[in-house]
Amino acid sequence: MKTFRNDILFRGIFSIAFWFLWIVLPILNAILDGAEKRLEYQMLILPASLLGIPFFYINAEILAPKFLHKGKTGKYFLSLAIFFVVYLTAYVQLKDYLVDIHVVRFYDARTLFPVLFVTGMSTLYGLITLILAQTRKAQQEKSERMLSELAFLRSQISPHFIFNILNSIVYLIRIKSENAEKVTIELSKLIRYMLYESENKNVLLEKEIEYLENYVGLQKVRFGEDADIQIRITGNPTGLAIEPMLLIPFVENAFKHGVGLIKDPFISIDLQILEDKVIQFRVQNKCSTAEEEPKDKDSGIGIKNVRRRIELLYPGSHSLELGEKNGIFDVYLRLILKKSEK
Repeated sequence: MKTFRNDILFRGIFSIAFWFLWIVLPILNAILDGAEKRLEYQMLILPASLLGIPFFYINAEILAPKFLHKGKTGKYFLSLAIFFVVYLTAYVQLKDYLVDIHVVRFYDARTLFPVLFVTGMSTLYGLITLILAQTRKAQQEKSERMLSELAFLRSQISPHFIFNILNSIVYLIRIKSENAEKVTIELSKLIRYMLYESENKNVLLEKEIEYLENYVGLQKVRFGEDADIQIRITGNPTGLAIEPMLLIPFVENAFKHGVGLIKDPFISIDLQILEDKVIQFRVQNKCSTAEEEPKDKDSGIGIKNVRRRIELLYPGSHSLELGEKNGIFDVYLRLILKKSEK
């Protein structure tokens, strides 16, 4: 869209500037200089000068797009040469008809220059519009590739999410927990959010936070006192929008690798909503160094997925740091969000 606006802006500015220099400026110069003969000449050849307008745009908007933009340079220059001869002949005939040869003789030597000038400028105009068109096409293709990649990345969220939560429900059913029904109902809410909200380009930050809190609540039911799970949210999320399902993969990763064979597991989730549409999100979990811990073949897919989504959607407005130190895996994400359109 930005390139399209640049294209329109260039066409408008170029056209106004060129025709001002070509038609208006010579007349103004003659008036300011007080050169009556030159002014008389300029007014007499004005129709001949106006003849350059259709030639200019036929070359720039028809010949150039039809041949030059498609790489048919031979056909373009052949067509241009033919049209140049036609334009030159028409210009000379019209000027000779309009101007008495005795008005000012020295202009006759410059008959070829105006025609060459209009030809050159219209060709330049056509070349620049070609570059703008190619740039616009490249950006459109890049945007389409990005949308396709995002659609693919989003499609990977669903099975990953369902797999993790179903594990929780299976566990509760096995231990005959009275919370199994409650968890199933809460799960339906999460899946509803995932199915309907994740299709949107952005969602309200409040909804993403609600989803995050519900997910953590389900995990607290599952693990009970076996894991120390803390979630802290500060600041005002009103009016902010975020890519749906963007924060949850880091939390899922913490639960996947922060419990199990780990002794005294803990998971800490901290979301701060600051001024200037900035959020800081930190997730920490205790790591296991046990060699006997089974390796999940899908381990890391969720993190790679969300990292790529952040790179695509928040270029230049994010900071993501992940690493393990002293047995603690730490994720720190800083994002500059946008205002909600709702």
